[in-house]
Amino acid sequence: MSDDTQTAPRPGRASGLDGFFKITERGSTVGREVRGGVVTFLTMAYIVVLNPLILGFVPDSTGAFLGGGPGDGSNLPVIAAGTALVAGVLTILMGSVANFPLALATGLGLNAFVANAIATRSTWEDAMGLIVLEGLIILVLVLTGFRKAVFLAVPQQLKIAISVGIGLFIALIGFVDAGFVTRIPDAFQTTVPVQLGNGGTLTGWPVLVFAIGVILVVALWVRRVRGAILISIVATTVLAFVVQAALDLGSVAQDGPGNWSLNVPELNGFVEVPDFGTLGEFSLFGAFSSVGVLAAVLLAFTLLLADFFDTMGTMTAIGAEAGLNDEDGIPPHSQRILIVDSVGAIAGGAAGVSSNTSYIESASGVGEGARTGLASIVTGLLFLLTTFLAPVVEAIPSEAAVPALVLVGFLMMQQVKAIDWDDLEIAIPAFLTIVLMPFTYSISVGIGAGFLAYVLIKLVLGKARDVHPLLWIVAALFLVYFAIDPLTSWLT
Repeated sequence: MSDDTQTAPRPGRASGLDGFFKITERGSTVGREVRGGVVTFLTMAYIVVLNPLILGFVPDSTGAFLGGGPGDGSNLPVIAAGTALVAGVLTILMGSVANFPLALATGLGLNAFVANAIATRSTWEDAMGLIVLEGLIILVLVLTGFRKAVFLAVPQQLKIAISVGIGLFIALIGFVDAGFVTRIPDAFQTTVPVQLGNGGTLTGWPVLVFAIGVILVVALWVRRVRGAILISIVATTVLAFVVQAALDLGSVAQDGPGNWSLNVPELNGFVEVPDFGTLGEFSLFGAFSSVGVLAAVLLAFTLLLADFFDTMGTMTAIGAEAGLNDEDGIPPHSQRILIVDSVGAIAGGAAGVSSNTSYIESASGVGEGARTGLASIVTGLLFLLTTFLAPVVEAIPSEAAVPALVLVGFLMMQQVKAIDWDDLEIAIPAFLTIVLMPFTYSISVGIGAGFLAYVLIKLVLGKARDVHPLLWIVAALFLVYFAIDPLTSWLT
């Protein structure tokens, strides 16, 4: 890691901005916090474009589309504006209340689950109401201390495994978002689930832009250049615009492999007046009548468990990478972090844009030097600006931003040496935690598998008393979580 991001905390009293955020105390500077906040925004700004694509084209059980309109794409700006607004407000709240370099936005995976498993069986208002409800339940669990108690009950080496697994997960996100790694469609009936590029070869100029971005960020990092990640993102974005100007490429979704994976680097204007039409579009208990009480409870439970553990893993990983965790692997102000994250689920549902949760992409800002909540406030302000500057955000291709995730994945992977691989009682659960996060594309699945393996091994060895009582409860909940689909089918 560069000297720029490993400055030892300096003692002494500070005042003003420095004193409020403890910038000097945590070994950072205002410049690093601003850079880190910008980098975090650039690596997760894709959600402003992607969330409308996931939510905007799925009709609910009545045939209505989120944000209004006939499903021809005219509703997408409304969803984008709401997505950016809620992400901005919550991220600023995280920075000011918890003083932690963690950003929030609509949760990927959760939004797809809401669109395809809930809204299609009810209405969009009912689906968002379930999100608000599960957020309220999580908030109660946080305020009563249960959520933090579960976190404290997790063995330290399992917490390290969670951080390592998330590192591999975000590196995979980077490769997939750039088209360097792609899923082989099920129709091909192949035993290989993923592949290099398209058909086993790298196809198109955009993936080359990504590769150059990876080479650049690594070269700058090993030479300990200040602002390495931000410099690489800006430089790679410029390269993407040059490539697009010369070749006039399209997007993968519309024009097939070899094109830009999400955003086409073309600037079509600068400012748009936002329409926040999704705000307030939720029905708190509507799903209980539209899909039935039992089905609604099971769906809410699925949302709750995913939200509950994703953030625990994310904040642990971010705190570890920033060097902020204590000897038990607990980040500072963890209770405040969990409260803000719980509010994120409530706010996302109430705003009609799906549950908001903590983003592991925040690790890219930490890699750039962020150590305090000031970085989150910078990220949040940029999200708020995005409600007006949507055309600018849409012009930054993911191929230019995600090389940072590959580098950060490496940095988080370095923690793996702290796990005792000779102790099978912890090594096997740690292994399952690490590998299943990228293999299943889910933080919660990795955590659940690790917890279940840990409890099972202790039980088999006759050491059940060594397991914290809360871990028994969590393991039982994860058994239900993994069996949710057959349970739902059987009970409904």
